[in-house]
Amino acid sequence: MDLAVKTQGEIEAAICDGISHFEQEYMGRGPKDIHAFLINDLLVVRLKGVLTAAEQQLVKVLPSDKGRDLLKEVRSELIETARPLMEAMVRDVTGVRVVSLHHDISTLTGEELVIFTLSQSPLFRDSKRK
Repeated sequence: MDLAVKTQGEIEAAICDGISHFEQEYMGRGPKDIHAFLINDLLVVRLKGVLTAAEQQLVKVLPSDKGRDLLKEVRSELIETARPLMEAMVRDVTGVRVVSLHHDISTLTGEELVIFTLSQSPLFRDSKRK
């Protein structure tokens, strides 16, 4: 197999780097923890500790549903605005076109999920374990 093809772990790590960079640039801070999981044609990115101090305060002071809804709406708009950049990054790393992107965030736990549906399962080589 072509040695230029990344391992699954290398693909997942590169996705984590790209999404972390996006969070820092667009949201003002990176996640405390991030993991990517490539499952066939599905790429799941789980971020923890993404809420800024201002977002945490917003959720605390407003009535629970209003603060939650406002935060989710703002985050969704930011993701949609940056969607072409995120899709290009995923395509560059995986070599596969993104078909759809799904996003949600928990205002209680500060956990965020970004799920990419890919046009096909990316090619990757087996990692050589000693």
